[in-house]
Amino acid sequence: MDRRSILAATTVAGAAGILAACGEKKEPAAAAPAAPAVHTGETVRWRLASSFPKALDTIYGGAEVFAQKVSEMTGGKFQISTHAGGELMPAFGVVDAVQNGTVECCHTAPYYFFGKSPAFALGCAIPFGMNARQRTAWMFHGNGNKLMAEFYDKYNMVHFSAGNTGAQMGGWYRKEIKSMADIQGLKMRIGGFGGTIMKAIGAVPQNVPGGEIYQALEKGTIDACEWVGPYDDQKLGFNKVAPFYYYPGWWEGGPELNVLINKDAFNKLSPEYQAIVKAAATYAHDNMMAMYDARNPQALKELVASGTKLRQLPKDVMDTAFKAAMKSYDELSDTNEDWKKIYADYAAFRRDQNLWFRLTEGTFDRYMQQAKL
Repeated sequence: MDRRSILAATTVAGAAGILAACGEKKEPAAAAPAAPAVHTGETVRWRLASSFPKALDTIYGGAEVFAQKVSEMTGGKFQISTHAGGELMPAFGVVDAVQNGTVECCHTAPYYFFGKSPAFALGCAIPFGMNARQRTAWMFHGNGNKLMAEFYDKYNMVHFSAGNTGAQMGGWYRKEIKSMADIQGLKMRIGGFGGTIMKAIGAVPQNVPGGEIYQALEKGTIDACEWVGPYDDQKLGFNKVAPFYYYPGWWEGGPELNVLINKDAFNKLSPEYQAIVKAAATYAHDNMMAMYDARNPQALKELVASGTKLRQLPKDVMDTAFKAAMKSYDELSDTNEDWKKIYADYAAFRRDQNLWFRLTEGTFDRYMQQAKL
């Protein structure tokens, strides 16, 4: 029996049970309408442009996982080809391509596009923002999805959460960072909104695509870089050209990746296909976080064993950056209506989450780490 026959039989049986429970005497087969198909059966082909290099099976792999699940759930009728940053267009050109309909969708970190509007950063991560779990809670059970949908609609796009890296590392440095004095004039590759805060505290931020960071660090074009964490950073080889590895990445406590879809292309899909796209993105969202959590610990051990010098960012650097970030958010709320509306809700949700996590997750985590199990 094929899956549509199974679905039809299941639907009829379910209807019979409901009628019986209600005391109906009708024959279920005659009363129940024909079951709908799992999907319309239409053939759809999309292209997805990623902002990430193909070598990274975690963050670029999120797009592949998304496309694979769409194909599986439609019996191969809905195919999405995935293309690494630079294949169809530059890594930072993917949003323009989706807006204009050059491609149907992209997989990216929305904060790359804060130059269009600072509110794009709220679709991904902001310095001293929520961690991965808190952010997912805001998106799925707070007002996050609603507010970001209203914002992306202005850019002719539909969004779906499709990955999170978890809290990131604070980057690779050629020289040791002992105080705020070492930040002054530091040329650092740092993506998204974090770069504006680094600039405010004296650094010189550089927005370099992932596939080009190693060469820039090796040649001395930049003094430091940040990417994600041990697993990806090891693959990209940053430890070979910068010995100091700092934590935490205060600019990315839980950055969310999105599948951004051209609104017209999405609206042409059947309701079944739209639901499948959402389900596939949600699967990719959970899968990416699990991959990073599973792979980062071993990679970190290997990096340290090979000579990487692990360091915590000095408190004066953290404090100075925090004050600069809060000042920036206040200023943006005075000048940008989109930011003001979204950030007000985000900040309130973050405040409650931090109170809860301080009592539960934070206390538990600290004890378990001190126990050194």
